[in-house]
Amino acid sequence: MSDRIYLFLLFFMLGFSQLNAQTEVDERAMINFRKGLGFNAPDSSFGINLRVRMQNRVALNLNENLGINDIEARVSRLRLRFDGYILDQKITYYIQLSFSRGDQDWDNTHMANVVRDAMVYYRFNPNFYVGFGQGKLPGNRQRIISSGQQQFFDRSNVNANYTLDRDFGLFGYYSNNVGHLFYNFKAAVSTGDGRNQVRTNNGLMYTGRIELLPFGKFTNDSDFSEGDLEHETTPKLALSAGYATNQKAMRTRGTTGSSLYESRNMNSVFADVLLKYHGWALSSEYISRTTDGSAITYNKADSSMFSLVNTGEGINTQLSYCFKESKWEIAARYSVVLPGEEIRNYSMKDTYYLLGVNKYVKKHLTKFQLFTGLRSQQSYASHVFGSDQFLLVFQVELGI
Repeated sequence: MSDRIYLFLLFFMLGFSQLNAQTEVDERAMINFRKGLGFNAPDSSFGINLRVRMQNRVALNLNENLGINDIEARVSRLRLRFDGYILDQKITYYIQLSFSRGDQDWDNTHMANVVRDAMVYYRFNPNFYVGFGQGKLPGNRQRIISSGQQQFFDRSNVNANYTLDRDFGLFGYYSNNVGHLFYNFKAAVSTGDGRNQVRTNNGLMYTGRIELLPFGKFTNDSDFSEGDLEHETTPKLALSAGYATNQKAMRTRGTTGSSLYESRNMNSVFADVLLKYHGWALSSEYISRTTDGSAITYNKADSSMFSLVNTGEGINTQLSYCFKESKWEIAARYSVVLPGEEIRNYSMKDTYYLLGVNKYVKKHLTKFQLFTGLRSQQSYASHVFGSDQFLLVFQVELGI
């Protein structure tokens, strides 16, 4: 083995030995290198931080008689992330790549969408910075929170149906405070067609979000981390709301989903609340999507073929308690999705009841998760039957 390989392995092991439980926030680059594997040029002209994480999952989907319908056994996520700065720490970058099939939107695009995030940021001052590139839109909180900071094996069905997800565009972020009241303004102008598009139409997407922290900042930015692993000594509260309008969208969920036969203008409203105190964490978010005109688009060459805009609304609520010393956590989730009235003959009311146990080894970096619950789908159409399905999920996450 060459000296270079030995040297690389040494650096890699040193990176592991310096792991730190810093919260990962996807809407800005992390350049203090408190976790992962970091390097700085001798003249400080650039810096790079490398991190990797994986989520391995086994899930059993059981019918009403507890017979196994199917088994999901896969690498749900495998990510490689780079953060750093160039020339000046005012200029930073954030790149994230995905390598598992479920992370690449194969089902909708039939291609490997490896690039998830590719952002360049410029910080004008400690309060204001902008980003240019492909990244998360400032929509619902659960989407903004990294999948590596989630307390359940995946985000809710509300997020799956109505999230804004990622897009390419110009992003702006402003933070300040008035006394103990901290606030964040976030906005974006983007293509509206989602990640990794080659060419889009002339319709754009406009997104805005405001966050209020009336009791001060959360410890270690834990308003972007699920569960109260920090055991806040005083109550911490975050209240947020936002709006997005996507002009001439060509996908069923705006920036995600399969293709529509005609473009539609879509409007999204979202609001969320987060409360943490002494190991308890309560979070709830609401999202809705409407469209201008009909939610049904038809194939002009064959009117029997149609596609639907995924309109409707949903609420997701989570409650958890984390034991301070052992870092065991009990978490419960209730989430429900109500499709829009026009598409109810083709869609179902979708409800989840989940209960789980987490064991945090290195906070969210390394954790073991076990969940059970019920998914209930109820049809609005008399000729279609709903179904109940029981879930049993085990997941391991490991990251640096």
